[in-house]
Amino acid sequence: MTDEFTCQSLAIDVGRSLPSLRVCAVLENLFYSHGLPGALRMDNGPEFVALALRSLCHRLGINGVYIEPGKPWQNGYAESFHARLRDEFMDEEVFVSVLDAQVRLAGWRRYWNAERLHSSLGYQVPEEFAATWSAKTASAVEDGSKTKVESGT
Repeated sequence: MTDEFTCQSLAIDVGRSLPSLRVCAVLENLFYSHGLPGALRMDNGPEFVALALRSLCHRLGINGVYIEPGKPWQNGYAESFHARLRDEFMDEEVFVSVLDAQVRLAGWRRYWNAERLHSSLGYQVPEEFAATWSAKTASAVEDGSKTKVESGT
């Protein structure tokens, strides 16, 4: 799961299979820790078109945006992220178990979020970009509140 705005990798789940209920559990954990997104962009894999995920989105008021089959350019950020994951990590590694893959991918995800510079973020790391954006947003909200108080509205 990636955040298209901050370029943060929010979760990478590893398993021999990823049924829709497991995808829903990962998403619910992310919603709890990061808040609800306005929309989820997804491909048409069976875990994403399943009734469980559609029900979760409907129940929480999240717009499920499905790319058209055979048109990966409609999900360009995810395609780019997966290409970098393959090139920078997966092609270099041999995993001895699911646990080994989980541990190594968690380390790569930390690298991606906290060390790897992203040109699309002005050569910042995603964590730095997200923190700066959050501070600017909080400051703008605070300034807006002060303006209303000062003007008497």
